Amino acid sequence: MANAQTAVTATQGGLVVRAPTMDDPWAWLAAGWRDTWRNPLLSLGYGAAFVVIGLVFTLGFWFAGLESVVPAVAAGFALVGPILAIGLYEMSRRYERGEHVTFADVKAVRPAAPVQLAYLAFALMFVYLVWLRLATLNYALFTYGDYTPWAEFVRFALTTPAGLAMIVVGTAIGAALALTVFAISAVSAPILLRHDVDVFTAMAISVRLVLKHPGPMLLWAWLIAVMIAVGLASLFLGLVVVFPLLGHATWHAYRTVIAGEASTR
Repeated sequence: MANAQTAVTATQGGLVVRAPTMDDPWAWLAAGWRDTWRNPLLSLGYGAAFVVIGLVFTLGFWFAGLESVVPAVAAGFALVGPILAIGLYEMSRRYERGEHVTFADVKAVRPAAPVQLAYLAFALMFVYLVWLRLATLNYALFTYGDYTPWAEFVRFALTTPAGLAMIVVGTAIGAALALTVFAISAVSAPILLRHDVDVFTAMAISVRLVLKHPGPMLLWAWLIAVMIAVGLASLFLGLVVVFPLLGHATWHAYRTVIAGEASTR
């Protein structure tokens, strides 16, 4: 929920952008946690659906003998997560209005700017494909393109200088892309769900928010990264809770920093 005590920092695209505080990211998580358990079957079912999809892709790579690329594929989850969580934003929006939420409501989300939201989805998917390409090139650079069994890959990655260098370079590339995606999507997807603005305005608001308020926004990015890492480390199972939690929390982040009712749904 928007904080009336938060200072106004800018007006863009008819929307008022408010300054977050260092306490806000924790409040967003708390609000997201409450929303997750308002209808746990729906929220956790939403998370479970995407976990199942992720496991299917993982098993596909595994049986194809490409298990060494699974970490790169899984790490890219965070890059497209903001657009996949659109149903969770809708759930939190309806909770905020005191409405009862059903599966039909989540399945048939009607964004205020559907075409612009599709453009955002395309942009995030493009970055994800770029990540996959760079990750495979990084892998090939240090392994000469030799896809090895999982046990041998882990031994190489964790016990050899070349493997450790591969991890460092890959982590640096992934972090740069993840930070870029966070900047353009921190609040842009909820904006396009609720406001009829163009995708460039939504992304510009998001980027400006991150640049003008790096403290709380980078804390929020760090919390997201840690929670997704925990979810992935649990063989995706933790994402059943983490994904809906972060989706609901992102809605509350948007409600805190964005105001302006013109052209809202």
